Amino acid sequence: MAEKVLMKGNEAIGEAAIRSGCQCFFGYPITPQTEVAAYMSRKMPKIGRVFLQAESEVAAINMVYGAAGTGTRCMTSSSSPGISLKAEGISYIAGAELPCVIINIVRGGPGLGGIQPAQSDYFQATKGGAHGDFNMPVYAPASIQEMVDLVQEAFDVADLYRTPCMVMGDGMLGQMMEPVEFKERPAKELPVKDWAANGLNGREKHNVINSLYLKPEDLENHNLKLQAKYNVIKEKEVKYELHNCDGECDLIIVAYGTTSRICKNVIKMAEKKGVKLGLIRPITLWPFPVKAFEETINNTKLGYISVEMSCGQMVEDVRLSVNGRKPVHFYGRVGGMVPTPEEILENIMKIVKK
Repeated sequence: MAEKVLMKGNEAIGEAAIRSGCQCFFGYPITPQTEVAAYMSRKMPKIGRVFLQAESEVAAINMVYGAAGTGTRCMTSSSSPGISLKAEGISYIAGAELPCVIINIVRGGPGLGGIQPAQSDYFQATKGGAHGDFNMPVYAPASIQEMVDLVQEAFDVADLYRTPCMVMGDGMLGQMMEPVEFKERPAKELPVKDWAANGLNGREKHNVINSLYLKPEDLENHNLKLQAKYNVIKEKEVKYELHNCDGECDLIIVAYGTTSRICKNVIKMAEKKGVKLGLIRPITLWPFPVKAFEETINNTKLGYISVEMSCGQMVEDVRLSVNGRKPVHFYGRVGGMVPTPEEILENIMKIVKK
């Protein structure tokens, strides 16, 4: 068994990426994720790998595009406004079918907002995040250990499907410290990167990395190919946790990341009042775990409540999954405010007592 190490979330992300074979990191400092870049700046050059602080977020994501095009495992990290600046490059990377990992340690918004934790980038991450018809797998860890595990998984999934993958935590997860274990992961059988523009394997023809299709027929075919790939990801890569959902519940909470940890305490508090609550915790925000609602729809008397650090961005996916069969409620705090167990329970009790 590997030894556990006490680490800050952002630094654990960096170490997980290094152990996953990340060869290049391109980034730009922005609170509350700067420690990811700082950690990589210390560690990567010592082991013969590339760390480069770009002149901007726009430059960083385009450096990722170039490195990913050679088949090299690479990563960038940022926080909300920085991810917005990277949006064009992310769309190019998705269009060119290049694997990479993008870290977003979310802060409050909109605009420059504040540096406190938030979950208000949900729409940006899960509804494409930039121009064109594309999606990318989005992972939402709820602990530093899970953050480590999902960073490692994101690299494998990125290579398997030739897609960008995002690991999205909030500022609290990035800044807090917890013991983590860096487990030896069994090697996955991944496809050979014979598409890469690296001059290797004695190819007779050039590999060209591109997302430009001037003929609409060609671009439509490319889009249909991407959609077929996304359908496979929806089928095979969904992750979620069901907590306390067995048997009949008064209400089932839907929450992810830091908020889901708070909600597990709410469930314990509600038990003392004779109220049974369950929890659906999406681990992949895209693809969204629709199956979790099929499994629990007959187990909840009063429906579902989405609890978020946003104005209710995940509610849309919860409602689509429930499809009108049960009520869907919402409670959230915004702008960097973290909801307390007491206030969440107070709002739940209002629903239960109606």
